[in-house]
Amino acid sequence: MILLDTGAHPGLLHKILQGDYWLFSRINQDWTCSFLDTVFIFIREAELWVPFYLFLLIFITLNFGKKGWLWSLYLVITAIISDLISSHLIKDHLVFRLRPCNNALWADSMRFLANYCPESSSFTSSHACNHFTMAVFIFNTLRHTTPWWGLVLAWAFFISYAQVYVGVHYPLDIFCGGILGSLIGWTVSRVFRVQAGTLHLSTNHPAHA
Repeated sequence: MILLDTGAHPGLLHKILQGDYWLFSRINQDWTCSFLDTVFIFIREAELWVPFYLFLLIFITLNFGKKGWLWSLYLVITAIISDLISSHLIKDHLVFRLRPCNNALWADSMRFLANYCPESSSFTSSHACNHFTMAVFIFNTLRHTTPWWGLVLAWAFFISYAQVYVGVHYPLDIFCGGILGSLIGWTVSRVFRVQAGTLHLSTNHPAHA
């Protein structure tokens, strides 16, 4: 298992980690205000997005029938794959990194705004991986219905950014989690489109793979 934050890393990785710490301190300590404190604590809570997930289920099944149910199944599959790779494979077996909120070096300087600090590895961010997995899958499969689905990418970004802002992840954890999640979401969306074709709201546009 690779242990980050040990200080005994090759030159390039050492420089990347130093830049990561610098950016974390800017986001967590300097680029802040009371309004963002409230917003970022709020948007990272899973319960907030339950209505959004219900809307997705209703929108998809009402407009696309059997394909809609298949789409819902694929969305669940993307989330499962994301969690297995990020939370179980990488965090449990490949890389361990102390979260900033568990790192004594930050104890006197960082702002910790979350309700609790998990003991699990900080790398990669499962929040970032899971949300970018779903966002890229949603965007790639529904973008032909309306360009507004592009907003889900911003949704994933701000939820991920909030993890750094409140002090539970470093920017590098977020970046790598987001890249990993995007690759998973893109791959599963391609498989879905091969099987179900492209989803369109208008009946005047036949589905195509």
